[in-house]
Amino acid sequence: MKVECQAGHRGEEVPCAFFVGDHRIEVVDILDWWPGRDHRYFKVRGSDGGLYILRHETPFGEWEITLFEQR
Repeated sequence: MKVECQAGHRGEEVPCAFFVGDHRIEVVDILDWWPGRDHRYFKVRGSDGGLYILRHETPFGEWEITLFEQR
């Protein structure tokens, strides 16, 4: 999955937009984030009104959507 990132307040990558197929969804708000063993999770609100949990595998730089909820 392709994710556009920017530097967070501590210099770590945080998502600012991501793609579902060819559709670009901007991150309107990062509602929460938490670390895992080798990854980080971001609970975000997308520009489409959806609620997403994005998982970033830090050793490999790979991203995936682990939850999607449409409002």
